[in-house]
Amino acid sequence: MTYGKAVNDNVLSDNPAESCLQVDIQVDPGLSKSGIPDEREFLDWSRKAYEEISSGQAELSIIIVDDGQGRMLNKQYRGKDRPTNVLSFPAQTTLPDGMKILGDIVICAPVVLDEAEKQSIPVKHHWMHMVVHGILHLMGYDHENDLDAEKMESLESHIMLGLGAGDPYQYEKGERIIQ
Repeated sequence: MTYGKAVNDNVLSDNPAESCLQVDIQVDPGLSKSGIPDEREFLDWSRKAYEEISSGQAELSIIIVDDGQGRMLNKQYRGKDRPTNVLSFPAQTTLPDGMKILGDIVICAPVVLDEAEKQSIPVKHHWMHMVVHGILHLMGYDHENDLDAEKMESLESHIMLGLGAGDPYQYEKGERIIQ
């Protein structure tokens, strides 16, 4: 895989010594930047999600890919031969200094943009939801059964409301809370 230079020498953080979460953001250089949020937004959304459910020093990566890469990864890791909006690869490793390595979130930009348009969701809110959803997966949340799905969706909704974006699952019911 070839990606563009990550932000701030690989890790975006106001001050890595003081920040609770460091985020490495990589964008496939072949992608148009149109419709992709800026690094600061990814960092803010990531921190909000992380701080809702955990504390302490941690690091994660967000990798933005095209349809081809998204399809390949989805086929390789989930057995589905199509691109998907978000994939999470938990590491759940703690370094000797206490830094938690959460893992990688891979977001397929064309899928996110297409879904937002088809579902009449504000693009920024859908990106935000993919980040929140991915981080919850890195933190061990899942939606494989109804009870786990209810717990995860409730937490996603709480975080999204805190970010000012509304409940993402209201969009699925055809209702828009925030335009």
